[in-house]
Amino acid sequence: MTPATPHTLREMRWWDIGPVLELEHELFPEDAWSAGMFWSELAHARGPQATRRYVVAEDAAGRLAGYAGLAAAGDLADVQTIAVARDQWGTGLGARLLTELLRAATAFECAEVLLEVRVDNTRAQKLYERFGFEPIGFRRGYYQPGNVDALVMRLTDPAQARTESSESNG
Repeated sequence: MTPATPHTLREMRWWDIGPVLELEHELFPEDAWSAGMFWSELAHARGPQATRRYVVAEDAAGRLAGYAGLAAAGDLADVQTIAVARDQWGTGLGARLLTELLRAATAFECAEVLLEVRVDNTRAQKLYERFGFEPIGFRRGYYQPGNVDALVMRLTDPAQARTESSESNG
């Protein structure tokens, strides 16, 4: 495990899209999001009718180390994305980003949180399981153009989820 690096989490803004896209293409070369997709998500992330929460993580030098996003609709939230730079794997940053998304789901008064994760991404699946997500099905060929299946996972009551802070306290 890599020693923990201090990261600052903050709201993602439009000027973060460039660095986010660089990391997006590095980590997800086959099915990376476009700039337009991030612009569309951020358009719903501010103001009294906000339905999205996007955050970025910066390392001590101000370099983008990760990002995450959540969409809410009614009492249901959906983790849209979580990404951590490879050199930051094992630092706990993924858990911090997920914790922030679950706080947002609670603030949006969501009763459940759903997500899709590649069936071949066991690292992410283990993270989600630690937080109480349970597999509920598959979406065949969800990730294109690679035609990779997605495992659908659900967390009921995100306010009671096992988060990064509860793991370190317990």
